[in-house]
Amino acid sequence: MIYCDLRIMSKLIRKLDAYRLENKISQTKLAEILGVTFVTVNRWFNGKFGPNKIQRHHIKKILKEVNDE
Repeated sequence: MIYCDLRIMSKLIRKLDAYRLENKISQTKLAEILGVTFVTVNRWFNGKFGPNKIQRHHIKKILKEVNDE
């Protein structure tokens, strides 16, 4: 169960990073958009921590908005 969650989390973070790079958004700006600190975003991308449930909701919302356009 935990392994599956980590795999899904990793996929979500990869999508978020691709979104960030495609839109030329810095980690700092992404942190502002998501309402978290730069350190938090940086830890996600470095694999040290994953976003919590609320943060995942907001990430999915951003990625959905991009797909809906």
